[in-house]
Amino acid sequence: MNPIYFDNAATTPMRDEVVNAIIDVMKNSFGNPSSSHSFGRSSKTLIEKSRKTIASYLNVSASEIIFTSGGTEADNLVLKSAVKDLKVKHIITSKIEHHAVLHTVEELQKDYHVSVSYVNLDSDGCIDFLHLETLLKSEEKTLVSLMHINNEIGNILDLKRVANLCKANNTLFHSDAVQSVGHYKLDLQEIPIDFLVAAAHKFHGPKGVGFAFIRKNSALKPLVIGGEQERGLRAGTESVHNIVGLEIALKTAYDNLDKEKLYVKELKEYFLNKIKKEIPLVAFNGYSSDFKKSTYTLVNVCLPISQKKAAMLLFQLDLKGIACSRGSACQSGSSKKSHVLTEILSNEDLEKPSIRFSFSIFNTKEEVDYVIGVLKEFVD
Repeated sequence: MNPIYFDNAATTPMRDEVVNAIIDVMKNSFGNPSSSHSFGRSSKTLIEKSRKTIASYLNVSASEIIFTSGGTEADNLVLKSAVKDLKVKHIITSKIEHHAVLHTVEELQKDYHVSVSYVNLDSDGCIDFLHLETLLKSEEKTLVSLMHINNEIGNILDLKRVANLCKANNTLFHSDAVQSVGHYKLDLQEIPIDFLVAAAHKFHGPKGVGFAFIRKNSALKPLVIGGEQERGLRAGTESVHNIVGLEIALKTAYDNLDKEKLYVKELKEYFLNKIKKEIPLVAFNGYSSDFKKSTYTLVNVCLPISQKKAAMLLFQLDLKGIACSRGSACQSGSSKKSHVLTEILSNEDLEKPSIRFSFSIFNTKEEVDYVIGVLKEFVD
């Protein structure tokens, strides 16, 4: 088999049409978009067209889309400005958020003495809504930060329910939607959320570009200081080719969503059935085997092998040409166990290897057969 890439939750391969659009912009639209001459105006026009396209798919105003270098910067922009500029004194989050949120919140707690509450989770990693409602009764100015789709176990948060709860309690709501934008339709007029972030490389776009949706009149201030780019909310010359790549990737994803979602969903279903047949003692972390409660793009499996053998698993898979991961790519160099799985698994299951397999339209059932064959051979 050719090398097999089952790590699409970490990043995705770019579509050909995205690559072609980026090359065209780099060759022909190299002007600084802040310049007043024709070269600059041409670049500025491309950025504003991209902004309008992205806004249209989320049903928001173009002025509410702010381009960033990716999801991490967008999360930092929202969280830090909410504390420094909006005077938020209390943050409600969970212990299984992406580290772009968790570490930022920890820093804000240390430097600004913000109080932090962690909402309770069930044994599969879903939030306790009754506990969330209790936490929302705080008299301090509060912001809730909960991700839409968990990047390790795929659990889906009911965004609309949380947004309505926050609105009813006069609370700001921010969501890291990096794993859902481009994979799920989101109407932000129906979902009264204040802040939402996305990254292009999660839906077959380029790395190094993303955006923050910032509800108008939010009074947020910039994290990066300098010029007046991005409505004064993000200084620095915009990466025009990456922004256009983001636009084309998002447009292509949403224009083909129904067909491509069905294909990937069937691929995940095939993977689940095949692995349960070949490795009967396999377990699934979180709700990753449940199509109603988890995303169709990934599955997180716990394999029935010893700790000693588990240490060699990813290495052996890599030797066989299979790319997958223990969890978030942002912590792959760490020797620590996944903070997500640590919250929901027993000590016994934590000693077993858990692997995340994440799929895209570029994967096939033949690849699934090969991967599960290699897993079965290793387990046996």
